[in-house]
Amino acid sequence: MCSGDQFEVLERHTQWGLDLLDRYVKFVKERTEVEQAYAKQLRSLVKKYLPKRPAKDDPESKFSQQQSFVQILQEVNDFAGQRELVAENLSVRVCLELTKYSQEMKQERKMHFQEGRRAQQQLENGFKQLENSKRKFERDCREAEKAAQTAERLDQDINATKADVEKAKQQAHLRSHMAEESKNEYAAQLQRFNRDQAHFYFSQMPQIFDKLQDMDERRATRLGAGYGLLSEAELEVVPIIAKCLEGMKVAANAVDPKNDSQVLIELHKSGFARPGDVEFEDFSQPMNRAPSDSSLGTPSDGRPELRGPGRSRTKRWPFGKKNKTVVTEDFSHLPPEQQRKRLQQQLEERSRELQKEVDQREALKKMKDVYEKTPQMGDPASLEPQITETLSNIERLKLEVQKYEAWLAEAESRVLSNRGDSLSRHARPPAPPTSAPPDSSSNSASQDTKESSEEPPSEESQDTPIYTEFDEDFEEEPTSPIGHCVAIYHFEGSSEGTISMAEGEDLSLMEEDKGDGWTRVRRKEGGEGYVPTSYLRVTLN
Repeated sequence: MCSGDQFEVLERHTQWGLDLLDRYVKFVKERTEVEQAYAKQLRSLVKKYLPKRPAKDDPESKFSQQQSFVQILQEVNDFAGQRELVAENLSVRVCLELTKYSQEMKQERKMHFQEGRRAQQQLENGFKQLENSKRKFERDCREAEKAAQTAERLDQDINATKADVEKAKQQAHLRSHMAEESKNEYAAQLQRFNRDQAHFYFSQMPQIFDKLQDMDERRATRLGAGYGLLSEAELEVVPIIAKCLEGMKVAANAVDPKNDSQVLIELHKSGFARPGDVEFEDFSQPMNRAPSDSSLGTPSDGRPELRGPGRSRTKRWPFGKKNKTVVTEDFSHLPPEQQRKRLQQQLEERSRELQKEVDQREALKKMKDVYEKTPQMGDPASLEPQITETLSNIERLKLEVQKYEAWLAEAESRVLSNRGDSLSRHARPPAPPTSAPPDSSSNSASQDTKESSEEPPSEESQDTPIYTEFDEDFEEEPTSPIGHCVAIYHFEGSSEGTISMAEGEDLSLMEEDKGDGWTRVRRKEGGEGYVPTSYLRVTLN
């Protein structure tokens, strides 16, 4: 294979290598676009399913299921961020760097091939000069030979004059001399061409081929490194992605059905007293209606009470038709327990606002003192409007705090009253609500229920003696504990029906929590009562 063919082969191969480099850059660029689009779609998906309301205003955020879902969405959002990081790294390290490197390679390749073409052109020019000198030598030799033959023919011609013969001999000698000079020039040109040709094939072209080989190998090495960057960009984010996946797994394991049920109870606990027995109305007697408050007997005085059809009876709230709710400022439209929680929330918010205004007032006072001591820092009178406004806000918030405290006290009293009413109807009292301890006195609880203006009038107090007597005949209080427990925190049983306990105290478990946050226990030194379930570590027998 001649050098020209090899030169063309190298030209095609190096061009193919640069085209491959450009194709890989284009592939990575499109790959980054895919990653960016994927990350953008993931972020849009997360935004679509994230809760629209703040967590403090969203009751659903209290459920472990919702919390886990939000955590999974956050992990997916972090995962999208890692995909964006992969795209950014590929764009910078591969696309930008290899594009710049490809331009440098193209310039270097162009320079090497220009150098090779110049060498080829120089050799071709030398060969043309050699051919020209060779043809001139050949032509001069023919002319010299022709002139010599003419001179010899005239010399033998007896009719030719001496002058013609001499002229022919001079022409032959001149042509012979010109042929000799052409021969010498051809020999020199041939020697020069052979020297240039040897330099071209043994020095110039091998050097150019070595440069092209080195350039192509460097390009291939850089392309291989570019291939590696594709995997390195992925490996760099693997630890973070693994943490995202682990976070999703933790979120999945954090779903707590029992806790969610308790949260639901706390969120929607009404605080209503449990209803009494359905009244029996005897229509067989020739009287209007003689309902009794208990299907087991008549009132304790033995006299049925006559009531007209228009007399209202106690509303049975689980089956009552819900009317359109009118929202009130004291939340009296809500069930007692929900009212208490909302009032407590409003009270805490007002208290925080009040404390903020108090802090603002103190800061303004200090600033005013500084201005009075250092007038060049500011005019103390300029702070008076802000101080006046702050004092006005403090007075307003104090009144609101007092108002909500009064409403909260009334709501808590209502919850306690309902709790007492429930205790008066059942021999074994149900677990009390978390916000209020149980009342051990059935009679006092019933009396509180009668006096509460929040509840509708009740007729069950007339049948309390008979109902209590029935319970005493057929159901006895447990005399032996069903387990034991340890007090995690100190509790001061100041309300009726509760009992005090010290942190770390061992107690006997007499009755489990019925779902409202209170457990009945017995102390070693005697005395039984209710304590918060969350304050205990319970072990059943």
